[in-house]
Amino acid sequence: MRVLIIDDEEDTRSIASMSLSILGGLEVIEAENGQEGIKKASVERPDVILLDMMMPIMDGPSTLEALRTNVATANIPVIFLTAKAMTSEIERLRRMGAKGVLTKPFDPTTLANQMKAILEG
Repeated sequence: MRVLIIDDEEDTRSIASMSLSILGGLEVIEAENGQEGIKKASVERPDVILLDMMMPIMDGPSTLEALRTNVATANIPVIFLTAKAMTSEIERLRRMGAKGVLTKPFDPTTLANQMKAILEG
């Protein structure tokens, strides 16, 4: 399975990438902002996107909207990664088309399994 991580924090991308590739056996692609993520998603066609909520220039919800309007990326499942895990926010993201929401800080030892559970659910 191929995962695209879109997050402006290099540390978060690095930890998530190592966690998913080494512990989860997944192929990981990284993007440091929404615009780069949209381009990489169009070209790479990942199986799932792990998307940060709060980023400069283009935040997570704006990135999701752009992904949904592009034929090449419209059906790729998106899982948000956020420090703001209020119930109302999670419901709003799901209404926007997010497959699920994971909270920061995340546990690197269980990240891959949490993602797989969301995708299977």
